[in-house]
Amino acid sequence: MSGVSSSSTSKLFSMSHPKNYSQLIIQVSLQEFSFIIKDLLTKNTLEFQRESLQTTLPLEVQLEAIFSKYQSLGNNYEEVLVLHDNALNTFVPQAIFDENTLGAYLQYSTKVFSTDFFAYDEMDLYQMNNVYVPYISVNNFLLDKLGSFVYQNINTSLVSHLLRENSNNNETVVYAYIQDSHFELIVIKNDQLLLFNSFEYQTAEDFIYYILFVYEQLELNPDQQSLVLLGAITAESPCYHMAYKYIREVSFKPLQTLLENTTTQNFNSYYILFQS
Repeated sequence: MSGVSSSSTSKLFSMSHPKNYSQLIIQVSLQEFSFIIKDLLTKNTLEFQRESLQTTLPLEVQLEAIFSKYQSLGNNYEEVLVLHDNALNTFVPQAIFDENTLGAYLQYSTKVFSTDFFAYDEMDLYQMNNVYVPYISVNNFLLDKLGSFVYQNINTSLVSHLLRENSNNNETVVYAYIQDSHFELIVIKNDQLLLFNSFEYQTAEDFIYYILFVYEQLELNPDQQSLVLLGAITAESPCYHMAYKYIREVSFKPLQTLLENTTTQNFNSYYILFQS
């Protein structure tokens, strides 16, 4: 893919024509394409859209239809960020990081193939890198459409956000970022990432099993170490009630409504998209 760096901190191609002083942020998985547009001066969210993707249909055809449907995707932007939404990633301390062995870091946490393309996001502030498998077909398509963008794994944004949130917190905090069929578990203490893992689940019992297993492995006390839930969850969710049954201090971080006349939208499912 011409002009694409394996490090997602790099720009692809530069654009020469004028841009609006706004930012386009795209979140894409194999099941969904969503995006927001932000005003870089006011930080206000100007637009939010989402479209389901079908694994039985050609991806490029579906992406072409989405770009035809939403004219705002064809505008020029000061910044474009693409979040690859998958759990094909692992965090590696920079002290032991070797750019020539990216695939080796992933072989114990996910199934990798010799034909896979690997990338990494540099997280210098926290002295680690996030190694992952990006969607190359998506990058190729967006390269033709947008001409210039930065891409990264969505869990880079997730972990960076939570580390910033805990910059002055000496306590150990466990976070669960919940989606429909999987959740990411993040444990942070003293500005340090102690654990990151992704779990698939179907029931609230599955959910609490993985959480209590991590508490046990890290020797965390459910009566002392708090659990914070974010993402696709509310105080009425079965997972919330199950967690509250076994862990003394449970809370959730809802995302504030950022757009008018969109009270029916489940913004919590797009927590990282809006926080990026």
